[in-house]
Amino acid sequence: MNLREQIQQYRAWNEQEEADRQLMLEFLDNGRDVFSRSNRMAHFTASSWITNREHSKILMVYHNIYHSWSWTGGHADGEEDLLAVAIREAQEETGVKNIHPVTSDIFSLESLCVDGHEKRGKYVSSHLHLNVTYLLEAEEEDRLKMKPDENSGVRWFGLWEALDVCTEPWMKERIYQKLNERLLRLEKEI
Repeated sequence: MNLREQIQQYRAWNEQEEADRQLMLEFLDNGRDVFSRSNRMAHFTASSWITNREHSKILMVYHNIYHSWSWTGGHADGEEDLLAVAIREAQEETGVKNIHPVTSDIFSLESLCVDGHEKRGKYVSSHLHLNVTYLLEAEEEDRLKMKPDENSGVRWFGLWEALDVCTEPWMKERIYQKLNERLLRLEKEI
């Protein structure tokens, strides 16, 4: 199943996700280069909410641009298999090699505003990330390693502690809280 079909079939968790799902479908149908940063207005990214085996902790990185503890993720850069992008980015940003999906299904959808910033000495204009999130699992015992050009810390946090250490109000209140609620509901279903 291609990404458009996955997003089309995705059951939105809330009003934000339904609005963002429709936006993503519009971009997939009408946009150009939506899997590339060459589309400077909006492009697809993939993120992951990484949990331990017991689903009691979240693995986060301290993001250098946003100066906050955050999830892992990155740009599609031409790749349409966003689960593969999420896994690759999680491995690169945390140093953990043994990361696997809890499910291959989309875990969450969000359109994220990215403020203009400097990256590798160049200015990047404000734009929109059409973000697809996946639920991944990793072993707590695996060695953690920073990716200094992107983050300055990698650490496990309790589910709600992960929200407390985030300094971005929108991410904390609207995204990470939703991801924890979804994780807890998933636990009840298993």
